[in-house]
Amino acid sequence: MHILVTGGAGFIGGHLAEQFVTDGHDVVVLDNLDPFYDLDIKRHNIDIAREAAEAGDGSYEFIEGDVRDADLVTELVTDADYVYHQAAQAGVRPSVEDPRKYDEVNVDGTLNLLDACRDTGIERFVMASSSSVYGIPRSLPYEETHPTTPVSPYGASKLAAERYAMAYSQVYDLSAVALRYFTVYGPRMRPNMAISNFVSRCMNGEPPIVYGDGTQTRDFTYIDDVVDANISLLDTDAADGQVLNIGSTDNIEIRTLAEEIRDQLAPERELVYEERHDADAEHTHSDITRARELLGYEPSHTIREGVEEFVGWYQDNRGWYESLVRK
Repeated sequence: MHILVTGGAGFIGGHLAEQFVTDGHDVVVLDNLDPFYDLDIKRHNIDIAREAAEAGDGSYEFIEGDVRDADLVTELVTDADYVYHQAAQAGVRPSVEDPRKYDEVNVDGTLNLLDACRDTGIERFVMASSSSVYGIPRSLPYEETHPTTPVSPYGASKLAAERYAMAYSQVYDLSAVALRYFTVYGPRMRPNMAISNFVSRCMNGEPPIVYGDGTQTRDFTYIDDVVDANISLLDTDAADGQVLNIGSTDNIEIRTLAEEIRDQLAPERELVYEERHDADAEHTHSDITRARELLGYEPSHTIREGVEEFVGWYQDNRGWYESLVRK
């Protein structure tokens, strides 16, 4: 199969591209190499996927470009059977400073892809959405029918993008699925995420920094589980026109997570608390019933199991990864 992965040099997109190539598919990655975080991680993702192509039956091509370039997007979609749209301007807090960029990339960029997919007639369009679309919880865990009241421009842009995808699915008979990710983590994750920062600071004898009082809770999802959910959409149309939560089996208080990482790596350190940002969600917790029923989705990692695997990977890759986390 010919698969286009937008944002395929990023964390989730990079893992997807690597797995698709390993499975023997022909993959084209479109990524603008935005320096939201260190580009060496993105280049590392590209190298790993290329190595996978050299070792197997799949092929890999990287194209530096932007989803805002409608002509380029149309050209690339023409040759694709499936489009996995992972490209986005990430970051809840930065979106408060520059909301229009988030609209341009996350909404207009998605519309460029949807228009191209509608006109070309691909097999399926799969897009990355976010738990940020829920905003303030009225009840937990979040079901997909929970009201969507995002509290950040990032969340608003992701909600608008997925609504367009679902509308195109209805109006233009386009096979489209939106996956609402819940705080994805794992090897090669963005260095500015809580888990990578907690691990890095503890391994260097520094206290973890918790923003707010630490009673906020998160549903952390291991990267392998996210990849499995995406791959399953190559083989089923059961979720077409649907929005699905992709989370884990539990959630955890941020301070408890920091304490557990601290106790494992630097037990003598006290936690440090700093001011919480208003755009940060108070709680996230996913109900995965719909994904389980339609995709057979079943998370393989609890947060504690996933963090243990990440710590092991971090220790094995400390030489190149840690320098980027600590910039």
